[in-house]
Amino acid sequence: MSRPDLNLLATLDVLLAEGSVARAARRLRLSPSAMSRALARLRAATGDPLLVRAGRGLVPTPRALALREPVGRLVQDGEAVLRPAETLDLKQLVRTFTLRTRDGFVENFGPGLLARVAREAPGVRLRFVPKPDKDSAPLRDGSVDLETGVVGPATGPEVRAQGLFRDRFIGVVRKGHPLSRGRITPARYAAARHIGVSRRGLDRGPVDEALEARGLTREVVVLVGSFAEALALARASDLVASVPERHTGNLRAGLHGFPLPVPLPEFTVSLLWHPRLDADPAHRWLRGCVREVCAKQKKTPP
Repeated sequence: MSRPDLNLLATLDVLLAEGSVARAARRLRLSPSAMSRALARLRAATGDPLLVRAGRGLVPTPRALALREPVGRLVQDGEAVLRPAETLDLKQLVRTFTLRTRDGFVENFGPGLLARVAREAPGVRLRFVPKPDKDSAPLRDGSVDLETGVVGPATGPEVRAQGLFRDRFIGVVRKGHPLSRGRITPARYAAARHIGVSRRGLDRGPVDEALEARGLTREVVVLVGSFAEALALARASDLVASVPERHTGNLRAGLHGFPLPVPLPEFTVSLLWHPRLDADPAHRWLRGCVREVCAKQKKTPP
């Protein structure tokens, strides 16, 4: 069975409203003959004459009368779908957004983001979920609306990304730790006992490579999966944690931070989303909120 020509719906809507081939043709800016051909196609598609001669005019059949209201609704709904999105009314917006972030993001940027959202769109709820990996599948399948992280090989090629802030790794120890005093040399740093952070359980990383370039190695005595865990251990021991500076600002309260004595490149923490949400007004507004909150958050000194 062939599919019906949905373009005929708009023609049928005008014909039923005007009850005249000539008037419908003028309204749609068609010639009378083109409108007559369209009516013939509609009759063939519906199996009904729709408009029949009555004296010098046309009158609708019972089927035409039954179709008038649903056809009008269909045409209006179609026009609404194809019309540009209306101005977003944030005060009336009711929606839940899911954000996938690494530990430290909520602690640092969550309060400012929540305050902004509550002020502008009180009906919006934010749902933060942990980010155990860099797989872009949650963005593709729609279970996650926004994500923060460093763009890498595992990031889906279609995923949109916009930089939020630059960050760097620093060393962190408890107050009174030997490394909280004096100049931190590569040798002093390497001689300490360290906490390794890896979501995949890897016991080597960029810090180890930078030390090895200077003929040094560090002793990693414990591996954890998050920066928050590393900082909790550093707070209660003589171990050294190496964590992102801006991403862990509030988590480091009461601890001593210092620049790493080996060069590691800075990196960009980005906002990630799927392109199908590019033009969504509410999603675009939330992206703007996240960007502005991250830009205003002051860098916490190490």
